[in-house]
Amino acid sequence: MSATMSGSGSAPCRFAHYFIICGIDNETGLEPDALAALYQWLEADRQGKDPEALAAGENFDQSPLKRTFKSKVLAHYPENIECNPFDQDAVNMLCMPKGLSFRTQRDSRTPQFHSFLITREDGSRTYGFVHTFYEEVTSPQICSAMQTLHQMHQAEHNASAHNCPSSSSSSSSSSSSSMDSLASSLDEVESPSSTSSSQGGRRSCGCSGEGYDSVRDTLYVSKAMCLITPMPFMHACKRFLSQIHQAVISHQPPPLPLESYIYNILYEVPLPPPGRSLKFHGVYEPILCQRPGVGELPLADFPLGEAFRLLGVENLVQLFTCVLLEMQILLYSQDYQRLMVVAEGITTLLFPFQWQHVYVPILPASLLHFLDAPVPYLMGLQSKEGTDRSKLELPQEANLCFVDVDNHCIELPEDFPQFPNKTEFIQELSEVLLSCGLSPEGGNTSPEPVVSTQTSMLEKELKSTSLSELVDDRRNGNLGGEALDMLELLQGNPTLERLQALAKRTGVKVARLETLAAGQKAVRDESVGGRSPVEEEELKNAKLNVQLREVFAARFATMFADYESFVIQNSPDLESWLTNREQMHNFDKASFLSDQPEPYLPFLSHFIETQMFATFIDNKIMSQWEEKEPLLRVFDGRIEKARLYNVRAPSLRSSVYQKCTFLKESAQAIEQRLRKIDHTAIHPHLLDMKIGQGKYQQGFFPKLQADVLASGPTNNKWSNRTCSTQRRVDRHRQQNEHLVLDNDLKEKYMQEARNLGKNLRQPKLSDLSPAVIAQTNWKFVEGLLKECKMKTKRMLVEKMGREAVELGHGEANITGLEENTLIASLCDLLERIWSHGLQVKQGKSALWSHLLHYQAREEKNEMLSESPVSNAQERRKPESSVGLPALRVSVIQDMRHIQNMGEIKTDVGRARAWIRLSLEKKLLSQHLKQLLSNQALTKKLYKRYAFLRCEEEKEQFLFHLLSLNAVDYFCFTSVFTTIMIPYRAVIIPIKKLSNTMTTSNPWLCVSGELGDSGILQITKNVLEMTFDRQNLGKLTTVQLGHDNSGLLAKWLVDCVMVRNEITGHTYKFPCGRWLGKGVDDGSLERVLIGEFVVPCNDDDGGRGAKTPPLQRSPSQIRRISITSLTGRGNKPTTVQIQESIGEAVNNIIKHFHKPEKERGSLTVLLCGEGGLVWALEQFFHHGFRSARIFQKNVFVWDFYERIVAFMENADQIGDLQEIPEPLGPNCESFCRYVNAINNMPRNIGKDGKFQLLVCLGARDRLLPQWLPLLAECPVITRMYEENALLRDKLTVSSLVGVLETLSDFPITLETSFTKSVEL
Repeated sequence: MSATMSGSGSAPCRFAHYFIICGIDNETGLEPDALAALYQWLEADRQGKDPEALAAGENFDQSPLKRTFKSKVLAHYPENIECNPFDQDAVNMLCMPKGLSFRTQRDSRTPQFHSFLITREDGSRTYGFVHTFYEEVTSPQICSAMQTLHQMHQAEHNASAHNCPSSSSSSSSSSSSSMDSLASSLDEVESPSSTSSSQGGRRSCGCSGEGYDSVRDTLYVSKAMCLITPMPFMHACKRFLSQIHQAVISHQPPPLPLESYIYNILYEVPLPPPGRSLKFHGVYEPILCQRPGVGELPLADFPLGEAFRLLGVENLVQLFTCVLLEMQILLYSQDYQRLMVVAEGITTLLFPFQWQHVYVPILPASLLHFLDAPVPYLMGLQSKEGTDRSKLELPQEANLCFVDVDNHCIELPEDFPQFPNKTEFIQELSEVLLSCGLSPEGGNTSPEPVVSTQTSMLEKELKSTSLSELVDDRRNGNLGGEALDMLELLQGNPTLERLQALAKRTGVKVARLETLAAGQKAVRDESVGGRSPVEEEELKNAKLNVQLREVFAARFATMFADYESFVIQNSPDLESWLTNREQMHNFDKASFLSDQPEPYLPFLSHFIETQMFATFIDNKIMSQWEEKEPLLRVFDGRIEKARLYNVRAPSLRSSVYQKCTFLKESAQAIEQRLRKIDHTAIHPHLLDMKIGQGKYQQGFFPKLQADVLASGPTNNKWSNRTCSTQRRVDRHRQQNEHLVLDNDLKEKYMQEARNLGKNLRQPKLSDLSPAVIAQTNWKFVEGLLKECKMKTKRMLVEKMGREAVELGHGEANITGLEENTLIASLCDLLERIWSHGLQVKQGKSALWSHLLHYQAREEKNEMLSESPVSNAQERRKPESSVGLPALRVSVIQDMRHIQNMGEIKTDVGRARAWIRLSLEKKLLSQHLKQLLSNQALTKKLYKRYAFLRCEEEKEQFLFHLLSLNAVDYFCFTSVFTTIMIPYRAVIIPIKKLSNTMTTSNPWLCVSGELGDSGILQITKNVLEMTFDRQNLGKLTTVQLGHDNSGLLAKWLVDCVMVRNEITGHTYKFPCGRWLGKGVDDGSLERVLIGEFVVPCNDDDGGRGAKTPPLQRSPSQIRRISITSLTGRGNKPTTVQIQESIGEAVNNIIKHFHKPEKERGSLTVLLCGEGGLVWALEQFFHHGFRSARIFQKNVFVWDFYERIVAFMENADQIGDLQEIPEPLGPNCESFCRYVNAINNMPRNIGKDGKFQLLVCLGARDRLLPQWLPLLAECPVITRMYEENALLRDKLTVSSLVGVLETLSDFPITLETSFTKSVEL
């Protein structure tokens, strides 16, 4: 957490860097806040007026007490620090994010505390802690200016009431920019103080009795004190500032001038070293803080218990998951400190990871345009009391997690994976909260105690004690060191103790020693027993903080216990690694995911794609050459410790929840540090000041003497010590620079390497000119284009890598889960591009909103021209094959498909479905180009700086998307599995003689990975049909048959074509055989295996590379070469046959080693070309006697029938000598299966029966038992030649061995094969 400081002297080791006062500048008077001017500028620019001509920020509609005015930094000490330069604009904006606010004596003027942080360009942070209070306005000019403003407001109010009595406050018009309407919705509502004191009737008037009258009313204005520190010691800073304010409003002046206390905290209080605690003194009471040791979780002082109280455990875990997945997070609350507590709390829990994107826990009103940022962000937005969430129009909500802190609720993005073991995780967190007396549900508990404005008796007592402490400085740890050493020596020595007792008895007094011991005992009593309730509360908070963080850290330590095994380190040195950073794979994601339990995968597959995970792995790789990054060092230490305690078994895939074991010891470490103070800082003391200046005046912060606070002491012990340490570090660094890269070059590399996909880390708070806003937006445009390039490249490389595997090269490196993650992140990117620079916000999805506008315009044009759809935006896809009519291709058509899907309820869901469909159809780039070709619409919807109006970037973006056409995605079909899809089927006969038609009644059944269509009757002599079915997934088989009726009952079919009418995916099912009795093998139905038809696009995309074809039905030519006795074509050799069987079995084994969701169709591996049936058919046809009787073909099935007849006959006669005894059960099973197939009512032909027997034998693990039986049956000599493979005992036994390997796998068959078989 700590910011990395570099600079001379002791500044980096000081507790606080700056003390600042912000408020009203009496000399410049009242100036409207820059925010009002900025909005008027934006509005005028949008409406085409001259922005410069407007009077900046004058707005008389609002009561002057409710308007905000420009605040100024009135003073800051010291002037500047080299390692942390003072940024006046940023500090002023964050100290008073709303500017100055005014109150009268009627309003509540309770002091407020809030914190903020400034993230510098390099990612390091400094923290600010602000105490805002109200001070009476003494300047007559300001009082009269306020009086004048009030009179103008009253006149304006009366005029508007006279003109338009019934008008209510108008909401922003639909044409206004979403940013402007957001601003107006935030400004519409009155400030909390006035609404709390006003009655309903009076509020509507806004003037009478509520206004300001300089004679009657006392005017107060806000003022802020701020400490800027390098580390987030929130509690300590809060107490220090509160005591300073107490001194200002107290009836009596403080013991010392305020300069003494401010000088002390700026120059004399050091940062506690790691693992140590520190005590320093405020105005009235001491203040404690502690810093974790090197091996502990880093410092986090914001109260996590408060964050859990505000949101509840369930909501906080959901928010945490959104932050881990780098979504856009918007926190919303009236209270700045609540925003800070939740933001800092949630980022603290990310350990060992770090948020890598825009981080602005308090978004000043003048930076609202940052919500337009098309990048992940974590921002906090202040709400006004009574603001309705529905009025808040945000530029983009497709990937937004909206957290309404005050109402304890959270709106999550869609398609949101759950955190692993979420239920048990929430249970463990709840137990920790309950042990500290907090409710896990969160919600309303007692509000924070307000800072009292009255001086109490306690204060007076504290004052006297602090004065006496100044007199007796023995308790200051910086002085009595030697004395304490002596005391420890004496008290620990038994001989000296005896001597002391003897001296006492004889009346000799050891006065100094006794005084020392008594003093030390008093200090001990005070530090243990006499803790104030505030300190006890702080200790409780600190212990709760660390225990909650330990539970989160333990989850990551469990999930990533073996992450190091998957880090790919293949660079010889840092320089070459940094140079090639972008092209390298640093982490083996596929292997890592395959090693994780199934329930973790949806979350982990998304998480390992994030920037924070990439940076974590980068840090791990760089630790080879550099010192380990602190968070990584602690995390690796944790993992090592866990390994020592419980040696993990290699079977890592357990998802059993492991509770955190560090809770007790981490809480004890903090308690020990706070109970035993390691260091006490120098007391505040009188300074060398000019007398009479800055006189005490109750209720007014004095003008401090700047020359006293401008610089610190030169002879401070610890500052000298830290200076020498710093010099040593500097020397060490200079030596290193000669060894390693030139630092500037390295920094450049590092920035480039780290900033992949996140061009803009932090908004620049100081300059808010329109030019800077334009520059920021240009950075966003560049960043989006770079991200698009990276995402499409990754999707291509991963997908092509997988296809290379299917073609036999290398190893697969993408799973369906990973592919789904990549596509989801592409959808997110497109949403962010479409929401950048929006003029009009309609609905949660900017892309779908644009599509609807486009659809409305096109349909209007369509009606005007009275043509089906204008030719400009639609073309027909060229016929992918003979027989199927062309499919209409248009943006509108695909939108209508999505709109007809009742399963999708939201605009975000529709947009994602449309992207997936377009990607699957290889039309994404073309569709988006079509959408953006309507320039008039784009101009109407988008501001000039929007990504979609940057021509060159837009063209490159579309080109990157076009590259995705090179591969096949099934991202629509595989996700929307329950939708109804129209299919079109065409039967293509071989045009030979008159057999293109049949008089029989044909039927069809289409099967896919998700189900089958059932039997579909085809109208006689019609070869085409359409049918609607629930998504069948990728199509695998078609059963085609007829009822053999009529005169022309023989049918020669070439193939069947089936097309999914939504995705356009076409499948071809080759047949090339007869269907009919007495022809071919007498089959009346055939099971055909499908192949995916790759569309031949005219586009440039997708010609170079394509997905390899799936297996298909064995081709017609191949069929004839096996079954016909003339044997056209070359017959396979014995070696080829054996290899093809081995290959077929291997493919089936590989199928079962894939994750279940990745496997695809087993039917194809069994019955397709190159499948098991095909390979065994070749084996059985080798050496098959081909004598024909009256030109009739003999089939392998005839051989099986004869074997069954022989066995049954032999069984009846009782003559079994020729069949060895052990084969009894095998004979029985073989006969039973063959008879069952022959007896079924379906007529699938002899080749169909052979196919079915092989499939059933593989399923029931009987093939290896049947093969020896067939080889040893006497029938073989009559039907096979001497050299047949089936008659070679060695070949048969090796084949049995190969087939036995299938026995380990559960082979399941499609119902299209097995129906009607009675076994």
